[in-house]
Amino acid sequence: MGNRPDDLKALLDSVARQEGDPVEVVVVGQGVKVTDLPEGVRTVDLPENLGIPGGRNVGIEAFGPGGSDVDVLLFLDDDGLLERTDTAELCRQAFAEDPGLGIVSFRIADPETGITQRRHVPRLRASDPMRSSRVTTFLGGANAVRTKVFEQVGALPAEFFYAHEETDLAWRALDAGWSIDYRADMVLLHPTTAPSRHAVYHRMVARNRVWLARRNLPAPLVPVYVGVWLLLTLLRKPSGPALKAWFGGFREGWTTPCGPRRPMRWRTVWRLTRLGRPPVI
Repeated sequence: MGNRPDDLKALLDSVARQEGDPVEVVVVGQGVKVTDLPEGVRTVDLPENLGIPGGRNVGIEAFGPGGSDVDVLLFLDDDGLLERTDTAELCRQAFAEDPGLGIVSFRIADPETGITQRRHVPRLRASDPMRSSRVTTFLGGANAVRTKVFEQVGALPAEFFYAHEETDLAWRALDAGWSIDYRADMVLLHPTTAPSRHAVYHRMVARNRVWLARRNLPAPLVPVYVGVWLLLTLLRKPSGPALKAWFGGFREGWTTPCGPRRPMRWRTVWRLTRLGRPPVI
């Protein structure tokens, strides 16, 4: 968005310090012209903000159709910082050793406290963020994706704009047979924040939950998934304005087009269940 130039420079410096072959970098400007970047960093300046998945899709295409010019793409938030200098090498090693690995989710930690927020551990059993494991989704601001995944299942859902686009891609990848790993040793330092700081948070979280279910789940599970999240939202007792925005998004999720419907196979439902997160929560 062009409003964190110092953070962006620090991130790019941390990428430049990575061991092994140089990492090719593209910065996507969402409705802004990106300037004053290190030599060799490519930019794509968009005339408007396409949202998180839309912007990342543009970045993918900067590496050839579907990212096909490279084997793996890293996605890093512009206010993050790679803590270690061997993260890129760890990624290369992970994908080389496991041909079925499609996505790696990094651990996000606060730069001052070292604490990883519970919401940044992409599994239900999140009490130990230092434990790596197979998971059913990933963190959008700190991950690596094998480009064959995009070739096989398509890009991120640009229409989501913000929230749950990672899970949409993750479910499609899992249904295609790929695996997803959460790696505690691949760390992106990122200040602790609350997602509700975004004005559109409550509306889009609710809308995209419904879209996610409508697009990806077998028909009998759609009302179950949406009903569980409705109950959880009410139990969390959001403020009046937040709840009003949430129900507005919930209604929008049912009444607006959600994109193509490709329900996952029942064996994928079972696979998600065995991984500890059945697709009803």
